[in-house]
Amino acid sequence: MELQDYITAVKTKLARSLVIDSVVIVDERTLLNRGYFRARLTLINGDFLEIAESFTILEGRCLTLGYRYQWMDATKRLLRKRWDNVEHFPELPNFPHHVHIGEESNVYPSQSRNILELIDLMEAEIS
Repeated sequence: MELQDYITAVKTKLARSLVIDSVVIVDERTLLNRGYFRARLTLINGDFLEIAESFTILEGRCLTLGYRYQWMDATKRLLRKRWDNVEHFPELPNFPHHVHIGEESNVYPSQSRNILELIDLMEAEIS
């Protein structure tokens, strides 16, 4: 797998997902051995999802380096969930992976996931 292959897979997943109403790609790039993809999605229930991920290819597999996936209501004022790996909560299991649920202060352990896995999760949550 090459960097551009992963970006193509992400775009295909976004285009085919039944829970995504519209996609605006904000940024996509590949530089040497790293890639970056960012998009804003409107979900079929009207909610908003912003996805941003940096990644690399290691031994033919995509490895997520940094990510932030923020799911909000249609007004973009109410946080539903935000998954990220910013190193804010070292006391949590699975540090630095965590999720904010409902409010910034409600933080729980999470796991690393890429955009493809996130869309699978969103399809399960919304369906």
